[in-house]
Amino acid sequence: MHLFLVRHGETEYNRQNLALGQEDVPLNETGLRQAEALGRALSGERLAVVYASPLVRASLTAEAIAKPYGLEVVIEDGLIEMDVGEMDGMPFTDLREKFPGFLERWLGPEGSNERMPGGERLVDVRERAGAALSAIVERHEGERICLVSHNFVILSLLTQLMGLKLASFRRLRHSVAAITRVEWRHGAPTVVSLNDTCHLAGIT
Repeated sequence: MHLFLVRHGETEYNRQNLALGQEDVPLNETGLRQAEALGRALSGERLAVVYASPLVRASLTAEAIAKPYGLEVVIEDGLIEMDVGEMDGMPFTDLREKFPGFLERWLGPEGSNERMPGGERLVDVRERAGAALSAIVERHEGERICLVSHNFVILSLLTQLMGLKLASFRRLRHSVAAITRVEWRHGAPTVVSLNDTCHLAGIT
């Protein structure tokens, strides 16, 4: 099986470096161009199905990928971004003042067990997203599929696929509109390419 993990295109929250969780923010103009570029980049991959988080930035990106195949996007709730609670839409520079001590704990070795103020823990994200991925993999054995999701979801899934501790997610990067390719051989996943953004050349 071949899996393409795709992060949604850019939003204004991404451009302004604001915290972004389950706030349903749409793609901006750059994000729409990035989605079109993703559609072109993946148009020759013989995709059987395209799954997406229910948030509009992911579903719009997925629609651009599914369009060349005439596919309907399948919404998978387990792929929704981490609930960052009260932090949604907040500049990162304001976090230390509003939530004293939180960033220090989040950046520490047990950060994945730290609950976002009014939101989720990263361990919760990996549990639900991992369950969704396992069901999808079982459902589409031998096929080529695409999942369009979000930063924390993709990073947590990658730690699982690569056999890393969840705290190692900070050693990985997945840019907006980037593609990671994973292949299953003899039941085991192999990350073939990570955070590929070559298709975004010239898009600003």
